[in-house]
Amino acid sequence: MYYVVESSKSFSEVIFDLEPVVQRLGFVVLHGHDLGDTLRRKGIDLDDDCQVFDICNYRQIEKMLAIDLRLSLALPWRISVYTENGATKIGLLRPETLLATLSEHPELVRLGREVEERMVQIVDEVR
Repeated sequence: MYYVVESSKSFSEVIFDLEPVVQRLGFVVLHGHDLGDTLRRKGIDLDDDCQVFDICNYRQIEKMLAIDLRLSLALPWRISVYTENGATKIGLLRPETLLATLSEHPELVRLGREVEERMVQIVDEVR
């Protein structure tokens, strides 16, 4: 269900390098959520950094929503960059697995596989 890798780069380097790779592989970053900073501003202690990026490929989302609009509950996809015990990690929930739990539609399984291949490629290239 999870795909998580450890990076040899710093947290800041991964954040900086992510968006160009996302764009080159046909996706866009819709929004970045700095969860670590948000929690700290709310007075919650979090020793680690954590940013979550909502990404999408508009054509893939269009195809998925044409099959089942309820999938909007699981979209867009996310890539998380965080630190844990001093190590920088990059991860995602596997779209193919997630979509398979939400629908048995064969086209969604195929689309999920395509999206997952690209997202794993993004993570592997940024790492």
